[in-house]
Amino acid sequence: MKDRNNTTDERPGEHAMPTENIRHDKIRLLGDTLPPHAPTRQEVLLPKYEASDPDTQLYVGDCRNLLYEIPEHGAVDLIFADPPFNWEIPYEEWDDGMPRADYERFTFDWLDGCISCLSATGSLWINIPDDTVAEIVLHLKRRGLTMVNWCAWHFRFGQHRTSSFIQSKSHVLYFTRDPRPARRIWNPESILEPSDRAAVYADPRTQAKNEHKGMRVPMDVWYGKYWGRVQGNNKERRHYHHNQIPEVYLERVILACSNEDSLVLDPFLGSGTTCTVARAWNRRSIGFEFSHGNAEHAWERINTIGMIRKGESQGRSSAIRTPRAAHLSSEEAPKEH
Repeated sequence: MKDRNNTTDERPGEHAMPTENIRHDKIRLLGDTLPPHAPTRQEVLLPKYEASDPDTQLYVGDCRNLLYEIPEHGAVDLIFADPPFNWEIPYEEWDDGMPRADYERFTFDWLDGCISCLSATGSLWINIPDDTVAEIVLHLKRRGLTMVNWCAWHFRFGQHRTSSFIQSKSHVLYFTRDPRPARRIWNPESILEPSDRAAVYADPRTQAKNEHKGMRVPMDVWYGKYWGRVQGNNKERRHYHHNQIPEVYLERVILACSNEDSLVLDPFLGSGTTCTVARAWNRRSIGFEFSHGNAEHAWERINTIGMIRKGESQGRSSAIRTPRAAHLSSEEAPKEH
């Protein structure tokens, strides 16, 4: 089908989509060959750690059970998930080397639990690498969610290899129950950055706009200062944890898709970034962590250390060209495409 500009908000994005009724529920994946997880119930569910102003809770256990037990079930505004990648990382207490079918079944089970927790205006974000992103997209579509964006977190510090191109990205999936901006929490004004027209070309037309002068919503490839992988010499680094997402990443997600006092949930809390950033921006939050040791170290960060780079995801140009020395005339300014 030939691309054409989309002039309605029937779906997010710039281009129209084919109108055929695609039956995603007919798709069969390897994980479907195994039975779904049967959630176990606890007589009394209590968080291992909690704090107030804003309310912050950390539960220790399997998220596939906890997602169905929390009192806030069905009322979560934003879920961010950075699950185990099944790359045989030596996480404490967790088997990160499952057979592929088992890992897919595990993935579908926690995704279904997340969907059941979402409010009517809620959003689900997932950080995932190449080898599982397709299965997650298909599963969420067959569960009736709509993809708003398929972003990429780009980092320059990829692991060296000669057998293939070096991996320098992770997929950032943004799904929601209702894609219409008026029917989901969406705050573009909170995440604006200088446009290239303003930051590089000093184009006078961008300053003549009625609103957001010289600014734009970030593009769907994320990179820049403080956006790299959190290495050992980074001030954010929690040395007990193998993998860690930068604070600016979670800050962008949380500011864009939640409001003050909204409820944010992370089913794989890890080093605690999600709850740390949520707490810094006055969001209520819930974290699940399978490992007791990881939970203890995460809580220290959440409740004692706090967010280090608050506000650093906002208002910073991501242009890859250096600014031009002189202002351009209207004839010299870059043309609209």
